Amino acid sequence: MKAKNKKQENKVVVEVSNNEVKVKGRPVNMNSARQKRLAELASKREAGELKRGRPVVEGSERQKRLAEQAARKAANGGIVKLGRPKALKEADEQK
Repeated sequence: MKAKNKKQENKVVVEVSNNEVKVKGRPVNMNSARQKRLAELASKREAGELKRGRPVVEGSERQKRLAEQAARKAANGGIVKLGRPKALKEADEQK
């Protein structure tokens, strides 16, 4: 069975011939802890205050390595060659 998307699905409104309106699906309790948490996360996301992931430690070995890589990339005009350089074959040089 497929896992459902965690986002709340829109409710489908069905009109009945007797001018009654019925809403399909389980009703949402806006005072539940989950709905309050989702609303809080949405407001933080809009304000740009949502902190996710591990924070960056300035001055760490990884940050130094990343800074060196960025400097090499800037020096080469945005191109970074990956891997080991090609070895020249002696047979090609003698011909």
